[in-house]
Amino acid sequence: MVRIILLWIMSSLLCLAANAQVIHNGIPWFDEQGNIINAHGACIVEDGGRYWLFGEYKSDESNAFPGFGCYSSADLVNWRFERIVLPVQKDGILGPDRVGERVKVMKCPKTGEYVMLMHADDLGYNDPYIGIATSPTINGDYTLHGPILFDGKPLRHWDMGTFQDTDGKGYLLIHHGPIYRLSDDYRSIEAKVAHVEGMGESPAMFKKNGLYYLLTSNLTSWERNDNYYFTASSIEGPWKKQGYFCPEGTLTWNSQSTFVLPLRRDNDTIPMYMGDRWSYPHQASAATYVWLPMKAEGEKLAIPEYWDAWNAAKAEKKLSIQGREQVHNWISDKKGDCLEREFDGGRIAVVGKTDGNGGYATISISYANGKVLDKLFVDFYSKIPDEGLRFVSKNYPKGKYRLRIEVTGTQSAWYNKKKTIRYGSHGYLVNVTKTIEMEADV
Repeated sequence: MVRIILLWIMSSLLCLAANAQVIHNGIPWFDEQGNIINAHGACIVEDGGRYWLFGEYKSDESNAFPGFGCYSSADLVNWRFERIVLPVQKDGILGPDRVGERVKVMKCPKTGEYVMLMHADDLGYNDPYIGIATSPTINGDYTLHGPILFDGKPLRHWDMGTFQDTDGKGYLLIHHGPIYRLSDDYRSIEAKVAHVEGMGESPAMFKKNGLYYLLTSNLTSWERNDNYYFTASSIEGPWKKQGYFCPEGTLTWNSQSTFVLPLRRDNDTIPMYMGDRWSYPHQASAATYVWLPMKAEGEKLAIPEYWDAWNAAKAEKKLSIQGREQVHNWISDKKGDCLEREFDGGRIAVVGKTDGNGGYATISISYANGKVLDKLFVDFYSKIPDEGLRFVSKNYPKGKYRLRIEVTGTQSAWYNKKKTIRYGSHGYLVNVTKTIEMEADV
């Protein structure tokens, strides 16, 4: 009997260890404190045996810069919130009522300091700069130095990315094509080395087997589109436009590129695509992430299928959430309508459909007595129809809980910077097909 119990415990722990390595795409993630991971337009730095995630620490109420946050992890799945490493400044390019986006961090080989670059702007996107900040430690206080300079003048661009080559050289990637090489200390721009004709925004670059790959997005504001890529044998070019790296019409699996992290797995390096699934205006809780391994073979780059769950340690597909299912097929666009169900602890997942008429729901978890433990927005909008995971809760101890899904009567909708094109949802529908209850962790 004791042997059976020990085998059950070992099996449970092995199962938990495996689950701990699983990345679930398109749903809110939680840090070690149970708070939503808030790191958009992000990058990851591998340093000191850990992964360091830097991103925009968004608000659910405003697009104004609230700070850049830092998280750390040993496995890309379980994240610890470190701190806001660069808060709102008293004045200047990242002062009150300014925009701060696309934060990227690199460790400078020459100086050993950590250099942060970002897009800074006013709320109307009429005053763009590429800003620079530095810190002696990766998760320390970053000191903002103002705009980065090229030939003694500020660089007045907006969407940007960075790339660090194997020789230690640092590069700044700019929307619509310019590529700049940074100085040896990464604190200024040394030269413009290339201009990639036909490039869009949200640039991200990686290198494999001596070939450079440059990812970019079309200009559709926070709306998703079919991202595409270029290749070159040298950063200086010539760059060759290759086409889409996800199947056409999938809108890059409903995401926009932000960064590519090289994963070292089994004597190979696998590029991991990092994308944002934006959700204006509730970017803090409803915007989510799509991270997927990419196949890079010569000039061919692809994410051939969408994995809503995959093992980060092995870079292989996993089965999605499994447990006790309840089928609902519940659809409503009436503000205040609710779907509720009880569960006994553990995790509760919500599966639903999204389309061009989807709106926001609030999802809350409460005790049986009504005390609310957690509440957040979940977006049921997507430009192309989709069905999949929309929410997976934190783990709760065994007990009596209630899941509540409520129609808000609001939608993810916005205009382009010139206020001439409307994007986003045209309705308020919330469509829940089923919920899944999973056992509490051991």
